[in-house]
Amino acid sequence: MLNDLLARNEAWSKQRHAKEPDYFTRLAALQAPEFFWIGCSDSRVPANVVAGLDPGEVFVHRNVANIVHSSDMNLLSALEFAVDALHVREIIVCGHYGCGGVKAATEDLPHGLADHWLEPIRRLARAYAVDLGRETDLEAQRDRLAELNVVEGVRRVCETPILQRAWARGAVVRVHGLIYGLKNGRLRDLDCSIGPGHFQTAHSTMEAAQ
Repeated sequence: MLNDLLARNEAWSKQRHAKEPDYFTRLAALQAPEFFWIGCSDSRVPANVVAGLDPGEVFVHRNVANIVHSSDMNLLSALEFAVDALHVREIIVCGHYGCGGVKAATEDLPHGLADHWLEPIRRLARAYAVDLGRETDLEAQRDRLAELNVVEGVRRVCETPILQRAWARGAVVRVHGLIYGLKNGRLRDLDCSIGPGHFQTAHSTMEAAQ
């Protein structure tokens, strides 16, 4: 299987070089992606492929169930590098329907270390129990929970000191939430985008109400 993988890589490299001779030279000289993608580790949801992007156009971090943990140094390091070094201005948190991590978080079964990792999803399930209960079946409930996990991820990214500092210095960075359908191959915008001034506006509104 490894030999097959290497053969596929060689064929792809030759094909790419034939189509665009300076492609790899250009990529090697500069990394300037437009997007930072926080997605699920699921092998069926590769960022470049589902978004129709070439290598070099998206900087990627993936983990089980695309969870944004405030203590995840791997994710935070990637986020900081994307914002401060690569000057990415579009951040995407992308989940997907039929997510195995979401399914595991809603099962009364032991999953080892994954149970600790998936705790934020269980917390969301408890917080939105009434909302989830309106769904017709268990699959629909899990898909709705996958959407809520993305929305929560967008909010948590925006609350990091990394984004707060970037906005304070005037960087125009926006964070978006998308969900991917395994059954139709389509991305859907969850309309939960947050950009510069969002928290300041919300704070001003609360002050005015008081």
